[in-house]
Amino acid sequence: MYDKWDVPRLAALTSPDCAGDDLALAVDLLGFYFFFDDRFDTDLGRAPARVAEVCSRLTALLHGNGPAPGARTPVERAFADLWERSLRGMSARWRARSAYNWEWYFACHPAEAAGRLSGRLPDREEYLALRRGTAAMETLFDMVERLNRFELPQEVLHHPVFRRMRQLAADIPSFTNDVHSYTQELARGDVANLVMIVREERGGTPEEAAVVVMREAQRMVDRFVELSDRVPEISDHLGLPPAGREAARRYVDGLAAWIAGYHRWEIDTGRYGNGS
Repeated sequence: MYDKWDVPRLAALTSPDCAGDDLALAVDLLGFYFFFDDRFDTDLGRAPARVAEVCSRLTALLHGNGPAPGARTPVERAFADLWERSLRGMSARWRARSAYNWEWYFACHPAEAAGRLSGRLPDREEYLALRRGTAAMETLFDMVERLNRFELPQEVLHHPVFRRMRQLAADIPSFTNDVHSYTQELARGDVANLVMIVREERGGTPEEAAVVVMREAQRMVDRFVELSDRVPEISDHLGLPPAGREAARRYVDGLAAWIAGYHRWEIDTGRYGNGS
């Protein structure tokens, strides 16, 4: 199963400038996300209280008060190792931000489980609020800095244009993923899928809804490209030194690599029934 997903290829496509231990960390992180997500495709995914317990124990590891090493489950041992490796060489500011984003990711899974249990299709606003957490994209974008060994100045990270680019880069893979995973998610009773929501809004076939979702994703790609053209101007306006300008450029390149690399991978990975 795992070998058909071709996770190392996804890591190489989305972190093209990494090598050695950093690329190995990227592969291990991606594997964790996939296996963790798949845990909730079982009966566990319809038990919100149990999901909350699992996720709370993982969140505690972020803050140094999690289960003792001898009392950890295999998932907790794996995550503790990944978290420790991710922190190496990063500032306290980055660590705090990354911990917050991981907590957001973990904390959204009980709500997703509750949605499966209810069977109620969310509206678009509810969908986005939940999907932006469970997709884990903010944690992955933190790793753009860690894996490429730089940190973005705070005035760049929180600049409105950069925040918009980051949101676009996060939503695009979620939208296209919903197209590729629609059949699997429909079969197991998942409701947080944009293709399902578009069908509810517009009617029509799944194929027609998928076209609408992909067109919306393409519009977001076009907007990302437009905004990325403004990065040199923003760097000038902020008076960034050469190192800051380079960090801004590398960060946008990292976001773009995620958009392009994930799409190249998802169209033929065996994870969604494609490829060999």
